Amino acid sequence: MRPASAGNLNPKNTDDLDLLAGLWEEARFARLPWDVPGELKDSVEDIDNPRRVYAIHKATRRHNFQQLVQKYIVQLREGCGAEHCTTSTCFTYRKRIAGRAPIRRYNTTSARTLAVHLASQDNPESGLCPNPRPTKAPPAALSSLVFVPNPKPRPRDDRVPPTSPKAQAIHSCPGPPKTSNINGVPPAPARARSDTVNGDKKETATPASAQNGFNTAKQSQRPGFTIVDEPGSKDHRSFAANVFGTVAFRMLEWLTPAALEDMSQRTRLFSGEPEPEAGDSRPGKLETKVETGARPSQTKSPQETLILPAEPKGELVNGDLVNGDLVNGRGPSGLAQTESESRGPKDHQPHHEPRPGPRSTNARRNSNARVRTSGPKPKRQLSIDPYAQDTSAEESYAAILRSPRATGGSSDKVPRVPKTAGPSLSRPISQLSSAGFFDDVSLEKMPPPKTIDVKSRTGRAPLDGAKTSESRSPKALSTVSGVSSSEKSCCNGSFGVVGQDSESEDESMLPQAFSRLDAEVVDFVCDIMQEDGSAEKHMLEPQSVSRFHNRHAGQGKLARRKHRPARGYPANLRLEWKLFVEQTLFYVLSDPQLALRSFTKKGQLYDSQTLWYCMLRMTRVAPSLVFHSLWMAAADLFAPPKALRTLRSPTTKVFSKSEPSLSNLEAGRLMSICLHALIAAAPLVADSRELYDMSRIRSHGLSLAGSGAVARQPTELCLQYEDAFTNSMALRLARRLFAAITTRRHFDALIESNARAEEHSEQDILAPLFSQLDFLNMDAVYVLDFSFPDRALHETRVPILLLDWARAVMLNDWDGSPEIRGDGSFGGALALIEAMYKRRQELLLADAQFRSDYFAERLDVTKMPISWLSHTSTRQRLHLLDFPYIFSPSTLVSYFRSINFSRMSRAFEESTSFHDKILVVSQRAGLTQHHKDVLMERLRPAGSKYLILDIRRRTVLEDAFDQLWRREERELLRPLKVHLGESTGEEGFDSGGVQQEFFRLAIAEALNPDHGAFTVDERTRMAWFLPGSMEDEWKFELLGLLVSLAVYNGLTLPVTFPKALYRKLLGEPVTELHHIADGWPDLASGLTSLLEWDEKDGVVEDVFARTYEFSVSAFGQHITREMKPPSDGHHHHSHRRPNHQGEAAAWPQFAKTLSQSSSTPAPHQGNPAEDDAPLVTSANRNAYVSDYIRYLADVSVRPQYDAFARGFHACLHPKSLTLLTPNLLQSLVEGVQEIDVSEMKRYARYVGWDASHRTVKDFWSVVKRYDEGMRRKLLEFVTASDRVPVGGVKNLLFIVQRNGEEEDPAGRLPTSYTCYGTLLLPEYRDKEMLRERLGMALENAQGFGFA
Repeated sequence: MRPASAGNLNPKNTDDLDLLAGLWEEARFARLPWDVPGELKDSVEDIDNPRRVYAIHKATRRHNFQQLVQKYIVQLREGCGAEHCTTSTCFTYRKRIAGRAPIRRYNTTSARTLAVHLASQDNPESGLCPNPRPTKAPPAALSSLVFVPNPKPRPRDDRVPPTSPKAQAIHSCPGPPKTSNINGVPPAPARARSDTVNGDKKETATPASAQNGFNTAKQSQRPGFTIVDEPGSKDHRSFAANVFGTVAFRMLEWLTPAALEDMSQRTRLFSGEPEPEAGDSRPGKLETKVETGARPSQTKSPQETLILPAEPKGELVNGDLVNGDLVNGRGPSGLAQTESESRGPKDHQPHHEPRPGPRSTNARRNSNARVRTSGPKPKRQLSIDPYAQDTSAEESYAAILRSPRATGGSSDKVPRVPKTAGPSLSRPISQLSSAGFFDDVSLEKMPPPKTIDVKSRTGRAPLDGAKTSESRSPKALSTVSGVSSSEKSCCNGSFGVVGQDSESEDESMLPQAFSRLDAEVVDFVCDIMQEDGSAEKHMLEPQSVSRFHNRHAGQGKLARRKHRPARGYPANLRLEWKLFVEQTLFYVLSDPQLALRSFTKKGQLYDSQTLWYCMLRMTRVAPSLVFHSLWMAAADLFAPPKALRTLRSPTTKVFSKSEPSLSNLEAGRLMSICLHALIAAAPLVADSRELYDMSRIRSHGLSLAGSGAVARQPTELCLQYEDAFTNSMALRLARRLFAAITTRRHFDALIESNARAEEHSEQDILAPLFSQLDFLNMDAVYVLDFSFPDRALHETRVPILLLDWARAVMLNDWDGSPEIRGDGSFGGALALIEAMYKRRQELLLADAQFRSDYFAERLDVTKMPISWLSHTSTRQRLHLLDFPYIFSPSTLVSYFRSINFSRMSRAFEESTSFHDKILVVSQRAGLTQHHKDVLMERLRPAGSKYLILDIRRRTVLEDAFDQLWRREERELLRPLKVHLGESTGEEGFDSGGVQQEFFRLAIAEALNPDHGAFTVDERTRMAWFLPGSMEDEWKFELLGLLVSLAVYNGLTLPVTFPKALYRKLLGEPVTELHHIADGWPDLASGLTSLLEWDEKDGVVEDVFARTYEFSVSAFGQHITREMKPPSDGHHHHSHRRPNHQGEAAAWPQFAKTLSQSSSTPAPHQGNPAEDDAPLVTSANRNAYVSDYIRYLADVSVRPQYDAFARGFHACLHPKSLTLLTPNLLQSLVEGVQEIDVSEMKRYARYVGWDASHRTVKDFWSVVKRYDEGMRRKLLEFVTASDRVPVGGVKNLLFIVQRNGEEEDPAGRLPTSYTCYGTLLLPEYRDKEMLRERLGMALENAQGFGFA
């Protein structure tokens, strides 16, 4: 909700000023109660801006909501009449789309239901039709109102006056009919009673004569009619009719200006009054309904023509009145009094002086509710716009709105000419229920909606434009006696002298609030709300929170109220405290600067747990108010920074200069404050495991845990989470915060494009949040002291709940499409998740915490990843696969293989089509068979449907290299078929098993260290490139192509490469020790010891005695080079020119031919002398470790790796590789080496018998006793691969089929169909025979019969 600039004096803003002026005149002001602790009095501020008064803000929101609902109702029922309307909810658009087909117009209840829903959305004005037209008739909800004359009141003994004005009103009105009624009896004016303190009644003695005179005056003002709701038919089975058809919701239409104007005219007709001279009768007015036997009353004064209804009980008015109680921060209905002041039209009635005698109906109660005043009602001073204004508009703005409080005496009134579109009434009719602007002020007290009398206050310039941070202190608003307004409130708030008249004191009684909400103030105000029982009723858990932190030594005593009665706290003071606390929360939290000032200390933001604790306490006493206030403050996050509004910036004309702006540091801190409020909304849990489990449950889009691994938490906790993450106010705040992330980053991009890079030093908006979440930060400001278990739990709580809130917004805003908006709340939530993923190690988050399985379950596993390949992401349009970490590894593998299968299918279809064309052409050309064969042979690469490899077992690698050399890409993308050993009589039919056997043999030969291409670590059995290898680079390229073909065809290889290789293949750097720990564990351990060595135990040079060199051993020679730092333009390709200053030279290569060996010196001849290399010291050991890792993983093997990478990327789409992580790519290439027999037994299938058969039980009993080597042989025997595929055993096809009976100990051995993963197992007579025959088969398995 961004307020419009005050300098823009359009009609809408003028109406807002009229409304604010009237609300300022009638609002109940929150004042500092008298029993406040003395140490908190200095932090109190007076509020002279009506936009910062909570009562006015709440009333304005209610009024605007009613207006918005009425606009939607007109749009839904009548339409705009525009020929080319495109608004889907407009009746004109629906009618045009329907054409000649019949269309049903919404009835009043249906239109009201839809209008309330549309008006409750975020940015509801965007749904309004841009071509509105003025309504031709009053709201349809008025058609059910009937005017009924009142019977004469029965005589009453004047000696027994009514106990309260409300009782008097009830006593003097007739009994209501069975339908909902709207009575015309006015209640006593709330501001005219001096025996009430903030709505609480106090008994005072009143002379009988005065009481009789007062009653006579009241009776003379009563209109002689009552408005009742005409009974009508209603479907009691309809939810909409029973909720939105009630009086409470129909009041949304009754209380609009158009409805009030219409009822005013109907009132005049019923009362027999003449039409006003300036009246503008509109067509379509409803005729007045009069009950049978009713006669029009005599002509009455305007004071007697008011429609004053009785309060409906048990109804809901805009979410505020429920069973007679007011929610959303409002007090009970018993404390909400209404009033009606006798005041004629300002344009037609002269000013009358008050008459002496009993209490005048004009008397008012001042803002501290204790000082009785009589005479003309003084005006309150106000400052409308809290935002910066254009100086050019100041004079015109001041001419329209000045302070409505006069300094004394009467003054001339300058009415504005009523607008033709506005109502013709000089003032609104009285409120129809307690759902007026205020809880205790009737609509009749409001000033004219189009005519306002405002004057400047002496000593204060009109429209000072003061911001909230510049509000005057109580001492600056002292009276003549020198007592500040806050002190007056403390002194007179409960012990004021009745009958004292002081207009000057009343003028200084401005609303008050604390100027900041530090941790001590938060504890104080929350304790008060909980002690008094005045906290908001909500569904967050726990319902209330008490202090659970430890106080630092040296802190003062806890702030306590002075008044501690034994019989309970007085109701009037409870109400005063409630109003004051609500005003404080709204005043501070809705202003970004005050919020930042409240939660910062020594120029830094509070530590994360203290900030969370403050928000936790506030959200348990007034959650709706806290979330709404922070939502208002977050609006300033969308204001462009000052750098975009400077004269040098090209965007200076795009953005307004009058809007307040925040720097990225301020915006980031405000973002952190608001996000901690969202975190505080979640239920408190005592175990981190509950946080993890609930996060996994909600990542599936579930409210309750079903069956499965995530079903570990009770239903009660799941429902508490659902209540928190579906809270409408919190969810609205989350949407605005996430949308602000992308907006601020767009601002940063604009600044960078306008200025030079060195000029833009603003940090990212999320930087303050992550700085606050760095729990190892020693510079953090720890305000409150919490126990170590609490802090440990908080470190887990914050990042997990931030991810949960991001997921909650994504799940609520997702429309089912994989393409999403990048500049909205969805894109902002993904931006937060991405930033957290990059810092997952610092935040102690595992990869599983980022997954959102809800999306994967609803996306097409085949079409979606294929469409993603052609999608080009921009800042405005993103794709879900641009963020692969939100998907599970198995889902990503499915997407990756879908892409490969799609490319394979396309290549197969193209080759098939081309092959058919060749046959047709050759037949029509009349070629001989010889020429046909020659043509087919020439076109074989283009027309072949498969990539066929004929391999001999003795020369597997040689045949593979020969047949893959210079193959075109379109050939490599076709389905692979391998003929293995057919020349020697093997009958292998390739359906997958032969391919596995081919790759196993080829890779085993290629990685043999005897060939001089790779080295194999004796401990880890991991293969790595041999630095300076004598093998040609094209062989490494073909080896990479073999690995690429295996991955492309979905096969795993019997290889073990370090994770550093997969990081390099995916373009990720290898710079840390944990990147090489799996491949070189001993080296990583030694370098770690070097980094962690404490020189108290010895100098690094003496203990480690390392030189700043990198050394390897190859072909019996020891090669050493001094390490050089990398150049600025560091590149991984071998064609980089060596020997530049500051750049590492290329690693020496061994000669590959005899001619090269004679002309090229041996690599070891370039070793430096022993004394030339510098030693590793404590100063350069960090650089030494970094350079050593770089030489190991890059410099020493760069030619070999570059060739291997070219071959690896030959078959795989480069965009598809971005779906994979190094661990996932390693699983795709190597599979899973650990074989879990119990899991294999769980997912095994059986043919010819079942799991309860004796032989099957014996088989698994034997297999469980196998070691890791024998398990791999069994898996290779059945599936042709000794690795479990990625995803685990559940993705493995393992079938045990019965293959007859075998009694002979020397009989048949077990066999297998490797292509189908089937083990043919005979039924042996006992377990020993099965163990012997199965072991013999596994030890001697080689070659194929039928594979």
